[in-house]
Amino acid sequence: MKDQTIIQSDAPSFAELYTPKIVTVLREGYGVAQLRADAVAGLTVAIVALPLSMAIAIASGASPAQGLYTAIVGGFLVSMLGGSRFQIGGPAGAFIVLVASTVALHGIDGLILATFLSGLMLAAIGFLRLGTFIKFIPFPVTVGFTAGIAVIIFASQIKELFGLTLEHEPGELLEKIPALWLARDTITPAAIVLSAATVGVILGLRRWRPHWPGMLIAVALASLTAFFALPVETIGTKFGGIPSSLPAPLLPGFSMDKIVAVLPAALSFTLLGAIESLLSAVVADGMTGRRHRSNCELVAQGVANIGSSLFGGFCVTGTIARTATNVRAGAHGPVAGMLHAVFLLMFMLVAAPLAAYIPLAALAGVLAVVAWNMIEKPAIAILLRSGWGEATVLGATFFLTIFRDLTEAIVVGFALGSVLFIHRMSRTTEVATNTAFVRGDEADTARPRAAYDDARTANPDVVIYRINGALFFGAAASIGSVLDRIQDTHKALIIDFSAVPFLDSTGANMIEGLAHKAHKRGVSLWLTGGGRNIRRAFITHGLKHPLVHYAATVDAALAKARNRIRIDHDAS
Repeated sequence: MKDQTIIQSDAPSFAELYTPKIVTVLREGYGVAQLRADAVAGLTVAIVALPLSMAIAIASGASPAQGLYTAIVGGFLVSMLGGSRFQIGGPAGAFIVLVASTVALHGIDGLILATFLSGLMLAAIGFLRLGTFIKFIPFPVTVGFTAGIAVIIFASQIKELFGLTLEHEPGELLEKIPALWLARDTITPAAIVLSAATVGVILGLRRWRPHWPGMLIAVALASLTAFFALPVETIGTKFGGIPSSLPAPLLPGFSMDKIVAVLPAALSFTLLGAIESLLSAVVADGMTGRRHRSNCELVAQGVANIGSSLFGGFCVTGTIARTATNVRAGAHGPVAGMLHAVFLLMFMLVAAPLAAYIPLAALAGVLAVVAWNMIEKPAIAILLRSGWGEATVLGATFFLTIFRDLTEAIVVGFALGSVLFIHRMSRTTEVATNTAFVRGDEADTARPRAAYDDARTANPDVVIYRINGALFFGAAASIGSVLDRIQDTHKALIIDFSAVPFLDSTGANMIEGLAHKAHKRGVSLWLTGGGRNIRRAFITHGLKHPLVHYAATVDAALAKARNRIRIDHDAS
């Protein structure tokens, strides 16, 4: 009872688990110096987020204004309520594929409703404390689907990069490429020059002036060309500009038929949003040495998606690039993310008329750089060198993302990664016995020597097995085949579980089958070692006297077994 009281007192309360990080920061003491640092970081991130939010929205089939609404409302709520000090929320490139397909199938109203439902789901996942399990996504899966999304993003920008004219641009990659090739005669040289210049400025500033806002400068320079009346599409010619204020909040239209129709999209938003936001929080933790609260973060992401949908925005998630920028800019806490949203709102209020002059080719150049940066080249090289297992999971996730569906890619990749893990774990579990299998000769110095015990090594009536490693469903079959080698000449079987850290129901069921088989043959079965949980699993599966006998150690079981054999021998 004393140990249980200690454990319960150390467990965090509900309030502690869901206390936003801004409360933690304010408790630590927050003054002018911290506010100054957060203001500088917030302005830096806002400068990066301004062109990126509009570019992601346009590539997703939404309007540039919706991208700004998402960044402003969603970004503010993520920072205010989140479980990470440095998380920056907003529209993310990883969602372009999902959002574009949702708009194509259900329209903007369907997208907003799916975002609202996704917010409810994310909040529910957080309150159910399932955020920890989201972190179990294998690394090759995240690398694979991120690279696949990057390829799709780049393919979606080819039309604007080359200034092509298409009456209808297919969504599927295998259909898109032939359609783009057929439209090659409509290439606009000015668009190629603008997009190439945008990429060149971004990459050049990143190399020679890494602290300058390369994306904003590149887009601003490209916008100046609008005064020369170049024959390229701009935000103004396609969308009529952007509004200079936030719209009034409005609930999305609800109907059961519409909810059922957009539910698959909402589930996809939820899955990807949870993965992306927690990955971003982990990156921030790695850069700062801090620790985020995953379930609190998911609740904040849920509220942010609900808030974004009320103002006409779409999916919000933690963004790795903007979060990393926030950290590098010297942010002290969540106030930086909140100020980033405020600065974006100020930019929209003041400079909205200027946004009409931004060429779409320039924004396509921005997204081309984003797509290139999303591909984790060093990680891919490492995974390909790591072995066939990692390469298979990576390749399957990558190609399914491109040619099938992102959700399907994540599910299949996770399943393959789990099977690979089970296979490797099963190979780490082994059985050792005093009756050795066929082995090669070895020197006396090859391993530590123990005192010779004739009773333990030469007694033909007793066989001792020691299981090393987790005894779970992946290893049960191979271990069971070894333990089945019980000869009728043996009178006692001792199985030691001292080196078994985990036992599942499949492993316990296998031992139960072995016990019944031994009992029928008149062989007494002794189980030794193992913790309280392992002993409880055995008893739950009916492994009780007289079917089995328990002893604390192998020596104790051996002594009792030998004594029982001697008694039986004398009686006969």
